[in-house]
Amino acid sequence: MIASSLAYGRVAMIMRNVEFVLSKLGTEPAKFLLQNHNHKIIPENFKHRFTDSYDVNNLLANITQALKNYGSIEKLLRENLLQTGDNLLEALNLFSDFLNQNRKAGSFPLITAPRDGSACKRLFLFLKWLVRHDDVDPGGWEIISPAKLLVPVDTHMHNISLKLGFTRRKTADLKAAIEITQTFAKICPEDPTKYDFVLTRFGIRDGLEAEDLAELFDKENFS
Repeated sequence: MIASSLAYGRVAMIMRNVEFVLSKLGTEPAKFLLQNHNHKIIPENFKHRFTDSYDVNNLLANITQALKNYGSIEKLLRENLLQTGDNLLEALNLFSDFLNQNRKAGSFPLITAPRDGSACKRLFLFLKWLVRHDDVDPGGWEIISPAKLLVPVDTHMHNISLKLGFTRRKTADLKAAIEITQTFAKICPEDPTKYDFVLTRFGIRDGLEAEDLAELFDKENFS
């Protein structure tokens, strides 16, 4: 959750700050949080673009409350799914509300809510990591089927999807994420997000250009 929440900005900065936060939690983060009575785990000088120490400490406090109330973050989401009749997006709204408690007014949310209409890239990335299980995603959660996951869409993924005709949305928002996921679901309905990692290598790795990717696809197949 920490890694996905801070997954915005430059990669080097993300890795440095995720490592810093996790270093404060030790090798057993859940145990540490449950035994810790200091709500200022992250020092005041911490900064990650729009996120400061209060934001991270508040998220850690809410994670701790989830551990106390439900036993795990997974069980918190399971309760949210039960409350919403297994509607994932509505459940994620409740999930976000719980983990954003006491957030500063107007501050950048570490856990986005689908109701806001954004692509929720970091939230969907978090779910993808924990629900899917292969050489890319570690898995571990069993409350959601991979078939229900949505593609984590950032500017890079959105640009690729526009080039390939996976979406016509001009903005990388929730509707675009749903359209892109629905396109992948035509190919693999049981696991539509499995293509996310390989496609996003284009434009990131040397020798893999996004412009070249379109030549590999027949856009009519995805209309």
